[in-house]
Amino acid sequence: MHAHQKFDTALNQLPLIAILRGLQAHEALAMGEALGSTGWTLIEVPLNSPDPLTSIATLASGLPQALVGAGTVLTPADVRNVHAAGGQLIVSPNFNPAVVREAVRLGLLCLPGIMTASEAFAALEAGATGLKLFPSEMISPAVVRALRAVLPADTRVFPVGGITPENMHSYLAAGASGFGIGSALYKSGMTANQVQAHAMNFISAYRAASFSH
Repeated sequence: MHAHQKFDTALNQLPLIAILRGLQAHEALAMGEALGSTGWTLIEVPLNSPDPLTSIATLASGLPQALVGAGTVLTPADVRNVHAAGGQLIVSPNFNPAVVREAVRLGLLCLPGIMTASEAFAALEAGATGLKLFPSEMISPAVVRALRAVLPADTRVFPVGGITPENMHSYLAAGASGFGIGSALYKSGMTANQVQAHAMNFISAYRAASFSH
């Protein structure tokens, strides 16, 4: 299954992206397996983590059913490094057209960070797979609804930053396609069992929220 098929499957089943900031390479497979055991298949290792490309390579080879990639991707060279490590997902805190174009050129999925309608349309025009709404602490569900009203109907939007099991419902009701989840799921020093428990809490909350709206 190639990257776009994995992404489409995840969007239908569990559109939650695990952001493993601070992940240590030696624990990458254990954390990935803990997530995979719950059905979680979207995994991002930010490039400002220790030895991130080793973690990405470990996860990509050890979890072939998962869509593994990098966050905090800031340059086209970063994109090439992630691709060489086996990553298939490029996530950025900002919109840089050169990063999006390089990801598209290499056949990778790309979710640039945007906050305004101007950034959103520019990112889509550059070829972005979807949009990371970041930081979502500054982007209320009302803003998501307003953006959703003007964006193409098939645009995938992912609020990221401060997402908890408690606030997912209001974002889903406003039109969010899924979420990126960081410190509420994983912090450096957690055990695989803790991450698995957090993952299951988020899955339960997501299913309840998506069913009710």
